[in-house]
Amino acid sequence: IKFSRFPTKAGRRSLSRSISQSSTDSYGSAASYTDSSDDETSPRDKTQVNSKGSSDFCVKSIKQAEFGRREIEIAEQDMSALISLRKRAQSEKPLAGAKIVGCTHITAQTAVLIETLAALGAQCRWTACNIYSTQNEVAAALSETGVAVFAWKGESEDDFWWCIDRCVNTEGWQPNMILDDGGDLTHWVYKKYPNVFKKIRGIVEESVTGVHRLYQLSKAGKLSVPAMNVNDSVTKQKFDNLYCCRESILDGLKRTTDVMFGGKQVVVCGYGEVGKGCCAALKALGSVVCITEIDPICALQACMDGFRVVKLNEVIRQVDVIITCTGNKNVVTRDQLDRMKNGSIVCNMGHSNTEIDVASLRTPELTWERVRSQVDHVIWPDGKRVILLAEGRLLNLSCSTVPTFVLSITATTQALALIELYNAPEGRYKQDVYLLPKKMDEYVASLHLTTFDAHLTELSDDQAKYLGLNKNGPFKPNYYRYSSAECCNCDINYIKII
Repeated sequence: IKFSRFPTKAGRRSLSRSISQSSTDSYGSAASYTDSSDDETSPRDKTQVNSKGSSDFCVKSIKQAEFGRREIEIAEQDMSALISLRKRAQSEKPLAGAKIVGCTHITAQTAVLIETLAALGAQCRWTACNIYSTQNEVAAALSETGVAVFAWKGESEDDFWWCIDRCVNTEGWQPNMILDDGGDLTHWVYKKYPNVFKKIRGIVEESVTGVHRLYQLSKAGKLSVPAMNVNDSVTKQKFDNLYCCRESILDGLKRTTDVMFGGKQVVVCGYGEVGKGCCAALKALGSVVCITEIDPICALQACMDGFRVVKLNEVIRQVDVIITCTGNKNVVTRDQLDRMKNGSIVCNMGHSNTEIDVASLRTPELTWERVRSQVDHVIWPDGKRVILLAEGRLLNLSCSTVPTFVLSITATTQALALIELYNAPEGRYKQDVYLLPKKMDEYVASLHLTTFDAHLTELSDDQAKYLGLNKNGPFKPNYYRYSSAECCNCDINYIKII
């Protein structure tokens, strides 16, 4: 892989995808006040200064900062647990001296996390993990407060990598912590700045794709820093992946297609936590839902939940909607797309944009027609149209938004993981990938219970002794899954609970 030069401005729109497939994964918010097409001038060609006189940022328009601040304030109202953590730890400054470079979705909810990290003592530089993920006004609001943000909605791929490089490569500042979503930032630092990578004190990763890449580095003996796998924490899997997708799948589909789902034939590819959430929502609306699965355990779960498990080729000619949720590549192929009926909808809810073979659709015999933002009609020579959403990228934040409360759970988990890795004594963590301890998962959950006025029952001394538990937790062993069984092919190391 070559990182030796950047393409010229003329080539920004056509950079090869050879560096990474996940650069255009994931989110892009539909909640932005302005679309990227409002101003054709690239932010890279603008000179902007915030009210403090700083120009160490690159966003769509710094003038949108006031609107962004309002978005952040709204998000804070439903992220009380993260705000509570901020207030509890602010005086101690547990991240004092931390220089965090982040590559996540820049939304109002993420801004609350970034400002929490700053309040706890960290210096932050931030970029977006996806070319459609950024709320422009939120990026402006963060830049106005002094956070170095390099992101805007509708970046080219060259812009994407340029923004990552500007976050990492700046005079007089070197990161010592990484917060990543998808692994592109980690990949870039590892390949282009190996000396910087070796000095990183910890990496926190929240996506399936990014975690997979970390395990690949670890197994190859190339991971020189400890990393925290937030994606497989209970609070991420059981809440963000399940409940968030259960609500946001409908939001994204309704906003883009206005379709009625009662009676529709829907295939959901993958019955992990994301797939479970999608299926529950669609079933509730009266859709006839089928599942594709490679894992017999997940397939059996689907059967027991009342879903038919099929091979995609068996139903491809009858299906109205296909939703991919696997994290794999080529789940829906060109041959299958050719056989779909007129008016079918195809979209992706997995992190990686490789699940649908979109590249095979960019051929001379097919016509692409943009009908609204993030909605394309791909037209075959015989007039058949397939509706492709978000160009195969993650549907929910590309075409809508996600519930703020759920993101508070994930953001709180990320903040605690960063604090743990940054403050861990030397030797606690080796050069490997770790899961959060159960005690930390339980703490994140407890912070969010007050929102529901929930009151936990306390064990008596006799009960605790009978169960062999500490009265204050953890209450479950690490192998406990809280709901239906899950599978993992990775060798996992567990953090010691101190």
